[in-house]
Amino acid sequence: MNINLFMLLLVFAAFGLVIWAQFRVKGSFKKWSKVRASSGMTGYEVARRILDDHGLHDVGVEPVRGQLTDHYDPITRTVRLSEPVYHSDSISAISVASHECGHAIQHKEAYGALVLRHRMFPVSNFASGIAPFLLIGGLLLGASDLFGLGILLYAVAVAFQVVTLPVEFNASSRARAIMVNEGFIRNEEERGVGKVLNAAALTYVASTLYALLELFRFVLLFLSSDE
Repeated sequence: MNINLFMLLLVFAAFGLVIWAQFRVKGSFKKWSKVRASSGMTGYEVARRILDDHGLHDVGVEPVRGQLTDHYDPITRTVRLSEPVYHSDSISAISVASHECGHAIQHKEAYGALVLRHRMFPVSNFASGIAPFLLIGGLLLGASDLFGLGILLYAVAVAFQVVTLPVEFNASSRARAIMVNEGFIRNEEERGVGKVLNAAALTYVASTLYALLELFRFVLLFLSSDE
């Protein structure tokens, strides 16, 4: 089998994994959003408690529209929780809230991977925006220099995704430990927390794998064009 065709098949398989991972995270969130946490605390209450316990009294907690739109904003130093998380006392809600607080704690402690990610963001944002146009233009015009530049910029965007992995895994690890230590969950509830956080982590792994395979495919196309 031609290696370019083989890589294309791998890319399609990885794309399928991305779609499956997205369905899984939504399914896990929906399932465990129906299970009330024994602590009875809402996502907001858990977030506020974690932040205060770690001396982050100046970090705000705000609701944001949508579902699975939860994130930590390092610029305004705000944990933003989707409304289903902010107001709910479910396993899903407190798991997500704890995870986002994990990012706020990383920021306070200047966690290495997070610092690197923040520094890479402006360049990665620019690169991911322009790389597709250079890649497509290079292929259509048969301009190898243009295509090569597109590959370099795309590689920057992929590197950003790779750096994101330890940031997300570390935030989830912190969240689990905090939830157990603070008594937000009981032992039998750890399974649900794991399901929610692992499903979310899988989406990052799948997306990164897809991006890496795409990068390798572009490199092979570039090398074959020079033959």
